[in-house]
Amino acid sequence: MIAFIGLGNVGDKYKETKHNAGFWVIDEMAKRNNVSFKPGKGDYVIAAKTNKFFLVKPTSGMNRSGNAVKQIIDSKKLLAEQICIIVDDVDLPLGKIRIKPKGGDGSHRGLENIIYTLRTDRFPRLRYGIGTDEQMRPAENYVLKPFKNEKEKSFSIETIKKAADALDSFIFNGLNKTMNTYNS
Repeated sequence: MIAFIGLGNVGDKYKETKHNAGFWVIDEMAKRNNVSFKPGKGDYVIAAKTNKFFLVKPTSGMNRSGNAVKQIIDSKKLLAEQICIIVDDVDLPLGKIRIKPKGGDGSHRGLENIIYTLRTDRFPRLRYGIGTDEQMRPAENYVLKPFKNEKEKSFSIETIKKAADALDSFIFNGLNKTMNTYNS
């Protein structure tokens, strides 16, 4: 069993912003698997079709994702290694994804809060590249805007599909083989 947890911010104000890349990937997985989200037993919504994986979107806000992730782990009796966090990464170029089995927060406040709350960084994560030619610093201003042109939006749609493909691979091929395939 694995929980794919996409980070983002709830509400129409944030729906198209780059910071919601984690939600976009989780939504693509839900569409592919024909599942709908329902309120969870905490600050999140959840969707599942099989006992192999479930999809989660915290509703607590990006920078307070840790409590929702802990609620999921506790309610489903999971180990940290049984979750995979999907998050935007301003330092990766648009179109790139990077999968890691553990690591630091990379200056991402959502990951920082999860690591702090769980007291471990030993959980897989998929970083979704949102970097473009636009001025990206301070990152707080850049990530809370939508992509500015059709080329970037189109590239983002392809990256969403690629990231969902990587999650499918994670389910069926495991973490190591998925990293070898998608990190190259």
